[in-house]
Amino acid sequence: MTTTTIIMCAVCITIPLCGILAAIIPYLQRRTEVFAVTVPSVAQDDAYVKGLKRKYAAIMLTVTVVLTLACAMAAYAQRPLVLFVLLIGGTFALMFASYGLMLFYRRRMVSYKKERGWVAQSQQSVASLGAELEGFPRGLSLKWNLLYIPVIATTAAIAAVGYSSMPELVPMHIGFDGAVDGWAQKSVGVVLFPVLLEAFLAIILTFCHWQMFASKAWKEPGAPASSAWAYGMFVRANSIVLVGGGVLLTMVMGIAFELYIVGVIGIGAAVIATLVACVPMVVASIAVSVVYGQCGSRVFLRMQTSDAMLVDDDDHWKLGIFYWAPEDASLFVPERFGVGWTINCARPAAWAIFGGVVVLTAVFVAASILMVG
Repeated sequence: MTTTTIIMCAVCITIPLCGILAAIIPYLQRRTEVFAVTVPSVAQDDAYVKGLKRKYAAIMLTVTVVLTLACAMAAYAQRPLVLFVLLIGGTFALMFASYGLMLFYRRRMVSYKKERGWVAQSQQSVASLGAELEGFPRGLSLKWNLLYIPVIATTAAIAAVGYSSMPELVPMHIGFDGAVDGWAQKSVGVVLFPVLLEAFLAIILTFCHWQMFASKAWKEPGAPASSAWAYGMFVRANSIVLVGGGVLLTMVMGIAFELYIVGVIGIGAAVIATLVACVPMVVASIAVSVVYGQCGSRVFLRMQTSDAMLVDDDDHWKLGIFYWAPEDASLFVPERFGVGWTINCARPAAWAIFGGVVVLTAVFVAASILMVG
């Protein structure tokens, strides 16, 4: 089996994984939220709400099946260029379809909420920062990110030892036909590129880990203790996946491509090793989402439901997914439609972070161009 064939198979699997996960998002949300609308927990048993969820899932699964079949046909016909176009276009299609459907059903939920008279009688809140949940499950310490240091050091050592045996011309790009169509001259910059890549990934993944601790930890007003415990388990599971999967992926990707650059293995082996290293992190992330749900909402599925609404912050969520609350000191909060965390766009620090990410990415791209040429 050629490298191109393996990559094509990996692409074919990517679309259905993304599509299925997108289709079940409404079933992973907190029990007081439906399509980014605050509702009483009893709404989860409402026939109309269940119907909206089923329709959303059916449409997303239909789109996923169509895109998967298109990818399979392109792979069977050995048309890698078409397949990669389908991967990019299909990924965006799934994203836009999911968000568009969410907005469509969100409007329906807003109307249904008014029809049913679901109004918060008060604005109770027991939300707090994760660090304040003493005695509850917590995520891995940020110190675990120090594991990236020996990984980067090992890759740098391989670069130093292997530089003398590095070929004068290093293949840097493979065409869709599997043939090498891009080369780079032997240089210190080229041999150190995997080190730069590892450092960039380590910074991004460490930031994602820090975000979990910096986020407001949601505790449901109607069940503060059990929901706080569930949230702690959710954070712990996500931190384990992020650190474990991140270190593994960074290590395999960096070392594999370093070994390739110094001439120990071929580019095909490096690409395959990277794809294999992605599997544990992807599978574990999906498993955590399905098992725990957003904020641990699936940990205690049998928690007592209630027709009372103790909090309603719909006005703070613009277009369902953008959190805008100037009076909220929290920089990060759990997502409203999805699994994970998002940023409070009303905080000045949020825009500093956006700018920092852009600058960091630009520096990485510029350094890559200078090093590899």
